[in-house]
Amino acid sequence: MTAETRVPLAASGAGLARLMGSTFFVKLAAGVVLLVVWEFGVNAWAPAYVARPSGVIAVLPSVIGSGAFLSAAAATLGSVLEGLVIALVLGIAVGIAMGRSFVVDRLIRYYVFGLFAMPMVAILPLITLWFGYTDAARLATTVFAAFFSIVLNAADGARAVPLDYLEVGRSFRAPRLRALADIVLPASMPYLLAGIRLAAARALIGAVVAEFFISVNGLGFFILFNSRSFHHNQAIVAVMVLAGCGVGFEALLNWATRRYFPWYRRDEKVR
Repeated sequence: MTAETRVPLAASGAGLARLMGSTFFVKLAAGVVLLVVWEFGVNAWAPAYVARPSGVIAVLPSVIGSGAFLSAAAATLGSVLEGLVIALVLGIAVGIAMGRSFVVDRLIRYYVFGLFAMPMVAILPLITLWFGYTDAARLATTVFAAFFSIVLNAADGARAVPLDYLEVGRSFRAPRLRALADIVLPASMPYLLAGIRLAAARALIGAVVAEFFISVNGLGFFILFNSRSFHHNQAIVAVMVLAGCGVGFEALLNWATRRYFPWYRRDEKVR
C-alpha cells in the first residue's frame, strides 16, 4: 500500500469515526434498534391486529390523507392553541400579581398549588357538568391544564427580578403598571419560557384526555375508536402526530428564543 492510498483511507476512517461518535448517529441507531425490536417482537408474540412499524408505514398515507383524520387533527390542535393563548394571557396576569403582591400571593397560593397538583381526570366530571359533553368542555380542560403551569412560573419570575432593576425604574419615576410591563415582565421571561413549555405539553394532554372522556371529535377520540375497533396501526399514526406536534412546538420555541431572546442561555451548547 502506497502513501497516496493511505491518506484517503485514513480520511475516510476518521470521517466514519466522527459520524459514529456524533449525537445524531447515536439517536438514529437507537431509533432503528427500537423499531426492529418492536417489529420482531410483535411478529413473534403478539396477535395480528397489534400495531407494528411495517403496518404503520403501510397505512400512513391513507390515514394522513383521510378527511376524518384531518378533521380530528384540526379540532384537537385548534383547541390546544386556543386554550394555550387563553391560559397564557390569564396566567401571566395572575402570576405576576402573585409574584409582586404579598397579599395576592397569600390569598391564592395554596389554591393554585392544589389545583395544579389535581389530576385532570378528577376534574373532568365537574367540567362536563358545567359545560356539557361539548367542545367547550375540551377547551375548558385545556385551559385548566395549561393555566397553573404559567401562573407558578410567572410568579417565580416576578419574585426573582433583581432589585436593582426596580430601583432604576423608581429613580425615573416609572408608574407601577409601566414598571410591571417594561421591567418585571421582560426580566421574568426565562421563567415564562419554562412555563410555556410545560403548559403546551399539559394542554395537549388535557385535550386528548378530554376527548377520551367526552367523546368529541379529535385525535383522542380517533385513537380511542381505532383502538377499540382493532385498527391499532391507524391509532399509532395519530399518536405519532401528537408526538410530532410536541416536538415541533419545542423546536419552534427554541427558534423563537434564539431569534428574539439571544441573551437567554447563550452560553449553553445545544446537544
